[in-house]
Amino acid sequence: MTNNEIARLIDHTLLKADASREAVIRLAEEAKQYRFASVCVNPAQVKTAYEVLKDTPDVKVCTVIGFPLGATMPEVKAFEVREAIAAGATEVDMVINIGALKDKQDDLVEQDIRAVVEAAKGKALTKVIIETCLLTNEEKERACRLAVKAGADFVKTSTGFSTGGATAEDIALMRKTVGPDIGVKASGGVRSLEDVQAMIKAGATRIGSSSGVSIVKGEQSSSAY
Repeated sequence: MTNNEIARLIDHTLLKADASREAVIRLAEEAKQYRFASVCVNPAQVKTAYEVLKDTPDVKVCTVIGFPLGATMPEVKAFEVREAIAAGATEVDMVINIGALKDKQDDLVEQDIRAVVEAAKGKALTKVIIETCLLTNEEKERACRLAVKAGADFVKTSTGFSTGGATAEDIALMRKTVGPDIGVKASGGVRSLEDVQAMIKAGATRIGSSSGVSIVKGEQSSSAY
């Protein structure tokens, strides 16, 4: 793949708690320059990113829901989605209720995901963060199946704020579980072109990284996300 093709797979990400308006504007300007798939910012900064990108329809505004713990109620996540869409988001990455998954409360996990999917329906693409570093392989597979059942567009490895990030092994497992028609997003610790290539080879169709510029330039980044 060319660097331009790789850029079209990257969600250019800034989710730090201390991210300033200036930093978000810079992120969005970089996304315009390199034609990344989207910028991914916290919900309160969606409007700022949208203002920069509103005349660049091929670069989407993505945000996170129930982030980073996933431990809010489905109704709260649905409200977050509606507000984010109103502010300009067209992609939403939600964190599942990880504790419920571990407790085998699959109906609750499915309800949680479905609340977001229904709130976003027809207005925003939905990605489901399962936080792979906290799960067994059986739990990863179950979370992926529940995301598919609930109607999500993507499954995603990680928030980048827990104990680990994406691995090629997890991407391969997720791809095998969801089949060919659902997107798989690798995020957390993807810092170099080599990392991206490994994730794509394993089955990823989207990459979340705060190192997008370094990646397309073929440089190594020290960023955690």
